[in-house]
Order: sequence, then structure tokens, then C-alpha cells
Amino acid sequence: MLPKGDPTLLFTNAGMNQFKPYFLRIVEPPFTRAASCQKCMRAGGKHNDLDNVGFTRRHHTFFEMLGNFSFGDYFKKEAITWAWELLTEVYGLPKDRLWITIFREDDEAFYIWRDEVGMPEERIVRMGEKDNFWEMGDTGPCGPCSEIHYDLGPELDPNQKSVAEEGERFLELWNLVFTQYNRRPDGSLEPLPHKNIDTGMGLERILAVLQGVDSNYHTDLFMPLIEEVERITGVKYKPTIEGAPHRVLADHIRALSFSIADGIYPSNFGRGYVLRRILRRAHRFAQKLDVHEPVLYRLVGVVAEIMGDTYPEVRLKKAEIAQIIKSEEERFLKTIARNIPRLAEALERAKESGVLSGEDIFKLYDTYGLPLDLIEDYAKDAGVEMDMDGYNRYMAEQRERARKAVQFEATPWTIFDEDYQASEFVGYDTLEADAKIVKARRRSDGKWEIVLDRTPFYAESGGQIGDRGKITGLDDEFEFVVEDTQRIEGDIIHIGRIVKGEAKGQRVRAAVDKEHRLACARAHTATHLMHAALREVLGEHVRQEGSLVEPDRLRFDFAHFQAMTPDEIRRVERIVNEKITENIELTVEYMDYHRAIELGAIALFTEKYGHKVRVVSIGDFSKELCGGTHCKRTGDIGFFKIVKEEAAAAGIRRIDAYTGMKALQWVWDVEDVVRETSGVLAVEPSKLPLRARKLVDELEAERERASALLDRLAASVAKELRSKVEERNGVKVLGAVVRGMDIEGLRRVADNLIAGFDGQFVLVLGGVAKDRPSVFVRVHKDLTDKISAVQLVRQIGRMIRGGGGGTAEKAEGGGRDASKLDEAVKEAVSSLTP
Repeated sequence: MLPKGDPTLLFTNAGMNQFKPYFLRIVEPPFTRAASCQKCMRAGGKHNDLDNVGFTRRHHTFFEMLGNFSFGDYFKKEAITWAWELLTEVYGLPKDRLWITIFREDDEAFYIWRDEVGMPEERIVRMGEKDNFWEMGDTGPCGPCSEIHYDLGPELDPNQKSVAEEGERFLELWNLVFTQYNRRPDGSLEPLPHKNIDTGMGLERILAVLQGVDSNYHTDLFMPLIEEVERITGVKYKPTIEGAPHRVLADHIRALSFSIADGIYPSNFGRGYVLRRILRRAHRFAQKLDVHEPVLYRLVGVVAEIMGDTYPEVRLKKAEIAQIIKSEEERFLKTIARNIPRLAEALERAKESGVLSGEDIFKLYDTYGLPLDLIEDYAKDAGVEMDMDGYNRYMAEQRERARKAVQFEATPWTIFDEDYQASEFVGYDTLEADAKIVKARRRSDGKWEIVLDRTPFYAESGGQIGDRGKITGLDDEFEFVVEDTQRIEGDIIHIGRIVKGEAKGQRVRAAVDKEHRLACARAHTATHLMHAALREVLGEHVRQEGSLVEPDRLRFDFAHFQAMTPDEIRRVERIVNEKITENIELTVEYMDYHRAIELGAIALFTEKYGHKVRVVSIGDFSKELCGGTHCKRTGDIGFFKIVKEEAAAAGIRRIDAYTGMKALQWVWDVEDVVRETSGVLAVEPSKLPLRARKLVDELEAERERASALLDRLAASVAKELRSKVEERNGVKVLGAVVRGMDIEGLRRVADNLIAGFDGQFVLVLGGVAKDRPSVFVRVHKDLTDKISAVQLVRQIGRMIRGGGGGTAEKAEGGGRDASKLDEAVKEAVSSLTP
């Protein structure tokens, strides 16, 4: 599912993906022929079938692709005749129900089909480039293809007479691609020295034909899942549009299960976001079956039962997959409960115009955290268009505000060396180097940016912050303090302040701050140790999602579906500190990317790597692709301490940790707090938790007593105020100020009063506690079209130098000027005309 070494793909979406280096001859093929059954996903990027899933007989997110491949070995004749043999002799498909399409100029394929296979000419259809010419990109390997179609019968689509026409009657079974040309930049074609074969046949499609069913969903790959959905929901499946929810759930749980089994987890970006969108879409359809609780995780066992013999990883990771899906479902349902009502209100307002405004979309996305795809799905259900142009304007304005907040203007570069190409980094081997200033510019904040032809300064990358230090002139008094180092394209940019002289292309000595570099190295090496320890303690699903490496401090984001327990945190700390005491030597090797992965090196899915990569190994415990700076031995770290573990995002946990003396200082600080607290409470440190629990219990008891007293006081005040209630046009109206009562007391007084009313009412209550005025307003729901509680609170708030908020039925607020409260309440009540 996860494309290896191909950052252009979100998911493996065809059988040929893994063989791409062989087709391009980047790597010499270790064999000349291959056949495979490839797990594929088409739910994001160029190949995206998600919106069709559940509504057609053939579209899926996850599917299996059968294929056979030749790398400069057999070619067109063998590919065609063998495909025919498999379909007609092995699978036993009727020859008279098979149709062929070929590229209009591919006479060679035509003659093979007609003369070698014996296919009647009327069932060989020539098509154009759009349908029957395959290209990997604008340039590179390409070639004609030949598709084999199965005639499902005229009863499925009486109007479709030929495979060349649009319709449902003819099912594409197998695509045979003849990669025989190279597309040049000018668009011309040249023959490839090595001609290749790439074929693909969807397992679900051929299975539907062999099992004699009219839909992929009615094969034994899907029906057990559909039947389990029936059992869980109590809703009978129908093979019509009404059965779409069952089909969606059956399809989507396969995609989720296989992706998670392969180490792809729901998150807010990239592949993880596609999974999250699939899960959310499944839940939208579950709601159509009146299911409003986690349900997908209950289908994982059925997927494992159907697919576990062929794909044992699904069976082995069944419990982990179910737990991750359940956690994600629970998180999503909380989001729905909290924010979908806001979306529903916005859609209700939009129904009159038929368009959900860009401002509403932006607010739902930016303020309330609803993803765009979810908003779009609900808008479609409501029959409302989305004003994406308006939304994009709001987003552009926000980005511009953010840009202006952080951007520094700079003067144009002054170039001192016209032959300069790119900075050479020499900082792995030395912290000092002689160099030459090749260009410089001044920023609007007074700082300078300087580029050297070679430098020992490490530029921020892979989470590790840039080096600091000094650049001094070799032949003059120039001195430049480097505060940060960044890489932009080929330039390593030293950012800082000129203390003496000026940058004018002179020879200089660049010296990195040694303590800063070593402290960053301690944190970076500890990050690698902790990553390996997390995978050992929590499972191999743990994957780095982001990191920050600073002097003796690290922050590490990783994929995990729940908070770590104190025991898990301690186990990780123990493992890392054990490796530190073992004083393991680190080794660095440069090798081919594919070789590194074969040796077990961990690569970040978000990074793009070249063919040659740098591999940092810590014995046999950790091996990662990494360009950062590290300790020579693990003992150099000294000490490691996790100081915080928390949620960074949905499905992402975050650890903050210290190394070296910073870690020891943190322990000392905690000891000081424990010692001081023990002194204040006059107990031994070991008895602090027991003493704290006792104090909390006592405080809670006091709060309960205070609450009971407040209830009695509120009831007494309400009893007194009932005599002051007026009746206006059948509506009970009360305006009063209660001295010594805060907003919580006013709420309880209002509850007591309302409990005694049997009709419409308006309550305007003011209170003063500790010289601070507060106001609480309640309006009967049938009066809110004429009287608004929140408007009354704001009216009073202006007079008492404050404000407030709420709804038309209930609102509250406060202010700073208690002297005006009586007048404000009286004025507000006198203005009422119920």
C-alpha cells in the first residue's frame, strides 16, 4: 500500500508501481519476468475513485491488481496469447463474450488478435490515445495498450451495442500495456532499446464474472462484510441505490484495515488525511443506517477472516487495527456532536440562496475545525453549492496576514563571486573552516544574511535547528555573529549581525559554537534512541510525524492512537538510558536508498530522498536515514528524561524530553518543589500524594456545603422577589438587583423563579459581589422573536462598563461600574413591550 522510494504517489495504485525503476532502467532488473497480486488504493491524488464508491458496481478504494510483467524479455505476441489462454482455457470464459480494444495505429496488435488468437475483426475496436495509449508522464516510457472487455449481456444496457460506446454492458477486465517508446521533450516518439510489458486485471472484476454475479460487491470478498453490516445495524441490504451505505462500509473497512496494517495511520496530512477522509465518509453513510456510535472497528474481524490467509499481517494486527479505528471513530463522533449543529445552521441559512457562503465555509473550517471534505459532503446532501471562490479569498487574506506577521523585507543580494553555484557543507568533519563570502544582503530587521562558498555551519533540517557561531575576516577586522543557519535551495544562509567591518567578498574563518552543536547532537542522537524505544514499547506502528531538536531538548511527534501510560513512559526512559550507559559507537554510511531500506533503515514518509542516502546507525538498536549531526557515542548524551507526553493532533502524540545537564537540572527542580511542598504540608515526600488527596477531599466537601448554602439562599431570595413580579400582557416581568450575589447565585435564583412560573416570562437580574456587578437574563422561548436576552445584557453592559454574551433565551455578563447597575436594570425592564 505504501509506495517505497516514490514520493510522487500517496498510495500504490497499480501493480507496476514497484517495478517503475526497472521500466525506467534506473535499476537493472534482477529478473526479466514477474507476476504479482498487488494491494492497491485509489482514494487520493490523480487516481481518486472515492466519490463513486458505493454507487457503482465496480469502483473501490482498496482493490487487488493481478498483473504480469516483462522487462526486456517477452513482448506483444506472448502477452496477448497468454492472456487469451488464461481467460478462455484456464478460467473458461466464453470466447464469444470477449471484446478487444487496441490503439488505432497498433497494427501489430490487430494482426496478433486476428491471426494468432482468431478474434473476429468486428470485435476488435480501434481507439484513440485517450483510451488506448499509456504514458507514465509528459516524457519517458510509453506505448499502446490493448484492453480485454467482457460482455455482461444486452439486458444490462440494451442501448449499448459496442465496446466503443459508453454504457454498463461491457466490463473492462484486463489491460495489456506495450511499453515500446520513449516520449521525448519535443513530443516525438523513439523506440525503446528494451521493450516492456505491464498488464493489470482487477481481481474483484474477474471474480464477479467467474462467480456469475452482477456486481463486485456481490462476490465472496464483500458479501460477508455486507451481511455483518446487516447484523450490526438491523437494516436489510438492497442491491439498489438504497444499499449504498452497506457497500460503502464494506469497501471502506478494507481500505482502512489494509492501510493500517501497512503502517499508514489516520492523521491531518498526506496519506493519513486520505484515511481520515475515508473513515469520515464511512460514518456519514453509517448515519444513514441510523448508527451514531463506533461501528467500523467491529468489521475488522470479518476482513481478517476473509483475507487473513493471503495477507497474514491483517490477522496478526487485527486487535491493533480495530483499536486505532475505534479511537478515530470516537474522536470523529465527538467532533460531529460538538460542531455539526453549527454546520446544520449554516446550511439551513444557505438553502434560500442555494449557496453556502465563503465566509461560513471559512469559519466552519478555521474556527470550528470541520474539514472541507466533510462540509462538502453535508452540503451535497443538503443540495447546497459551496462558494469556494469566497472561501479561497478568506484563506488568502489569512495567509497574507500571517505572511506579513513574520516576513522580513531584504535588499537584493550583493554578489561577490559570479561563478558560485552552491554552498559546500563540511560540518560533519570539522567545526571550523576557511571560506570566502560569495554573497550578502541586509534585512529590514537590521540582520544580515551571508552565504559562503563552503561552511561548517549546519543549516536547519530534519527538525534540528541551525548552528550558531562566528565568521571572522582572515585579512581584515570583519566579525559576524551567526544567530541561525538556514538552507534555501542550494544556499546555506548564515543569519546574524555584523559586529565589525563589512561583508565584501573577503576570505573568512567560519567557526561553529561548539557547545551549541554538541548539545544539539546529544538531543538528536537521543531522538533516534527514543524513536527505536517507542517502537519497541508501543509497537512498530509508531512513526515519526515531526520533530524539533534544540540544545539538550527534543520534541518528538509520533503516530499513536492513545496517551502513553506512566509505565510505558518509564520503560522508554529506561531503554534509552540503558543504551546511553552502554556507550554505543554511532556509525555513518552512505548507500543506495533501496539498499538502506532493505537493511531496515527507517525513512520518514514526508521526506524526499535521493538515490544516495546517509544512514546513521546506533549498533543494531537503531538505523535511520538522517542528515543531522550526532554524538560519537551514546554515552556523550549523559542522561535522558521525558518531561511531557501529550496529544499533538488527532492520532498524533507528542513527547518533550531533555538531555545532558538540562535533564539533570529538571530533576533537581522537581526535587526542590517536592522538598518545599513537603515542608509546607509538614509531611515526608513519600506521603505527599496521600496528604494532597486528603486536602482535595476536604476542599470538595467545603464546596458542596457552600453550594448547598447558596441553594438555600437562592431559594430565599427568589421567594422574596416573587412579590415584585409584574404582569404585562400576560407575561411575567421581573427586574431586580441582589446585593452580595455573584453570577452563579443569579443563575440559581432565576431557576427557582422560573420553576414557579406557568407561562411566559422575562427575568432581568443584577448582582453585586466584591464590588463587581453582574447581570443574568432569561426570556421565555416564545418571546424571543420580540425580546432578546443577549441584547438586554449588552444594553446593561454598556452602562456598567462591561459586556456579555449568550442567546436570545439566556444571556449573562458583567462590568466594572456597580454604581450604575440599578439604573441599568430599571431602564432595561422599562423598555420591555411583550
